[in-house]
Amino acid sequence: MVVRILDLEMAVGVLKSPFPFRRPLVLCARRRSAAAAPAPSPVAVVETLANPDRLVGSVSGGGQAGPASSPPSSSSPKPNGRSSEGLQGPEWKMLSSKELGIRSSMIPKPTRAVLNELRKKGYDVYLVGGCVRDFVMKKTPKDFDIITSADLREVKKNFSHCNIVGKRFPICHVHVNDCIVEVSSFNTHGRKQNHDLTYFSRSDCDEHDYVRWRNCLGRDFTINGLMFNPYSKLVYDYLGGMEDIKNSKVRTVIPANMSFSEDCARILRAIRIAARLGFRFSKETAYSVKDLASSVLRLDKGRILMEMNYMLAYGSAENSLRLLWKFGLLELLLPIQAAYFVSQGFRRRDKRSNMLLAMFANLDKLLAPNRPCHNSLWVGILAFHQALVRQPRDPIVVAIFTLALHNGGNLSEAVDIAKKITHSHDGSYSELLEPQKWDAEGDLVGDVIDLASSVGSALSSMTDEHFVSQAMARYPQAPYSDLVFIPLQLYLRVCRLFECVRCGQRERNLVTKKGYKINYFALAQGGIAEVRHVFARVVFDTVFPPNLENEGRANPA
Repeated sequence: MVVRILDLEMAVGVLKSPFPFRRPLVLCARRRSAAAAPAPSPVAVVETLANPDRLVGSVSGGGQAGPASSPPSSSSPKPNGRSSEGLQGPEWKMLSSKELGIRSSMIPKPTRAVLNELRKKGYDVYLVGGCVRDFVMKKTPKDFDIITSADLREVKKNFSHCNIVGKRFPICHVHVNDCIVEVSSFNTHGRKQNHDLTYFSRSDCDEHDYVRWRNCLGRDFTINGLMFNPYSKLVYDYLGGMEDIKNSKVRTVIPANMSFSEDCARILRAIRIAARLGFRFSKETAYSVKDLASSVLRLDKGRILMEMNYMLAYGSAENSLRLLWKFGLLELLLPIQAAYFVSQGFRRRDKRSNMLLAMFANLDKLLAPNRPCHNSLWVGILAFHQALVRQPRDPIVVAIFTLALHNGGNLSEAVDIAKKITHSHDGSYSELLEPQKWDAEGDLVGDVIDLASSVGSALSSMTDEHFVSQAMARYPQAPYSDLVFIPLQLYLRVCRLFECVRCGQRERNLVTKKGYKINYFALAQGGIAEVRHVFARVVFDTVFPPNLENEGRANPA
């Protein structure tokens, strides 16, 4: 039997019992009309990688990521053909969630409430995407996505606080207490294909398997194409996602150049996922990320800010920055920071560190996918570091700055505490001067206030399109970018973080942070005392590493 896929609309019957699982489809795909190949991005800064195979690697410090533990499987995978010339696709798998270590109690109560309500009404419901992947990998999911056989209008009728959002890919936002649960429908969740593929399937393909498989084809990466039925306790894998998890690999569902041309935001999602999981790209995916990097500049600035926040605010910022630099994206998204990497002599696959990476590594130690920070924190770190790049400072000045920021601007108290610091600073960073002897406390305070002003100037530069466009101008091979994705509201919020130090006096009516424990709810909401507290910890631990003597770290320059 030959099935030609022409339309995403497919009626899904309501099941009263678990779906029977049939033998896998034999999938082959043939491009019917090849689109013109997109033009490659400009040659990357300073170092051009002649051999794209070198792009295929893991993230952390340029080292190899260890493979994930192999989950139990109902069958062995077949070779996963990715060519558009009709190679055989992956074998379908149905796995026991119990054997994978997935329990219903791991699903948050708001998500369970939505699942139960739709199930009670007779609809089929699944968890899908990254949350299933994270369950398999024994990680904490960032969020949970539900897909159902119910139409979105039917979903809306069943919940009193529910809105349909999105035009291209509409979903329901179901409000449960203080949480929003995202629900999509088999009837509307699909790709607007701009390519024509023909699929051949066996005649014994079950309709419900076909619907699930068809939906999975619209996913971005194979590891995000897993479906979990919490009632039948089965995990469905139609794309070879389990094998790619085992091999620590990020691979697109359809050919990578086609996938990224269809939605260039997938390039940033690929970076984010690889950074967070410590995975490497498949060879084809690595080629396409590099070749199509410049297409991300077509994205809406709000979308770029959202993707950058996912990279830098959820515990994988250092790895994200390394990957952005490695694949030629940093000079497009953050040209000022890319210029710093070049000035440090950083190569694309460099395993060394620098002060910027060290600060974000210390930030990562305090965050997690379920414990993010507000975007004002990482924007503030970028601006602060740039101020030190422009004018290196005495470590004691940096210490007083962080202490004064933490206590709301009390400089005299900060000076008294800083004078008691006995352990050494990290002398490997060019952003820090050799300690000097300060004869007058007033001179020391004046330098701290000047540093605060410099941070404000650096932040202004990061929001000035002309300045951003000139950051890489001295490197003729660099692509042009004047991208500024920091909106005015965020700029003003970051300015307020440092205002107390710049004014040189303690803020009135400000309740300073008490204790060492982080209030993650306040941090995510952008509570100024909490953001200042974490900022101060990150910078202080970077300049004065508590275990510096034991590490014997090499000079990153």
